[in-house]
Amino acid sequence: MYRFLLSRQWVILTLVALVLIPVMIELGFWQFHRHERRVAQNTLIADNLEAKPVPVEELTSPGHTVPRADYWRHVTATGTFDTAHEVVVRRRVSSDERVGVHVLTPLVLKDGKVVLVNRGWIEAAGDQRAYPAVPPAPRGEVTVTGRLMADETTGASGIKDLKGLPDRQVMLIDSAQQSELIGRAVLGGYLEQTAPDPAGGTPELIPDPDHDSIGSHMAYAVQWWLFSAGVPVGWFVLARREKRDREAAAAGADASEGAPEPAGATA
Repeated sequence: MYRFLLSRQWVILTLVALVLIPVMIELGFWQFHRHERRVAQNTLIADNLEAKPVPVEELTSPGHTVPRADYWRHVTATGTFDTAHEVVVRRRVSSDERVGVHVLTPLVLKDGKVVLVNRGWIEAAGDQRAYPAVPPAPRGEVTVTGRLMADETTGASGIKDLKGLPDRQVMLIDSAQQSELIGRAVLGGYLEQTAPDPAGGTPELIPDPDHDSIGSHMAYAVQWWLFSAGVPVGWFVLARREKRDREAAAAGADASEGAPEPAGATA
């Protein structure tokens, strides 16, 4: 009675099941690895945020690519802001999801080198081609504390580096690009300012990155693995049901053939 498994319909169904099982298992591991990466990133963020601040030049230099191990490290930089070469970074959101710009101001260090400081978020101008009203940076020598971040790229951020933008507006924070514009050596990466607090509370400082939530990746992984286990179970249940239906149909046919003819029937 299981010869029906060799029918075209059941061969196709079996092949589909055999394909689905490893695919679902692999999707489960994909989500599990995403969970592991999220946990590792949360640990890195927490450790680096808790680490004692160090002078920025201990972790980066002109042309340096900030490694992931140093992301979010608190660093300090002492110098004077160069507002003449200040730019705004377009299409950035505030902590409450409002679209605006980030204010990127070069800080000239005592040795003449420059570090880029992301001073925070402000509203964009009503006309996108106009330069917004940027709160002035502190004058004179200032010591800034901030989180060290790597230069932004399109590949990592998904933001296209558009050309032909209005003067003093950029899409990505790129130390090499700003070095050409400023005409000075710029340290690789940039600082997200955390102190001192800006006068009047603007620009709005960028909050610490989330490092508490781990998302739903582990739950999704378990779901995919449960689905993969359910495929053979479902195949077996369908096969047993098909067998019972065929047996019932065969028994009904046999009973019909063996039934006596009604009285008075013509031979």
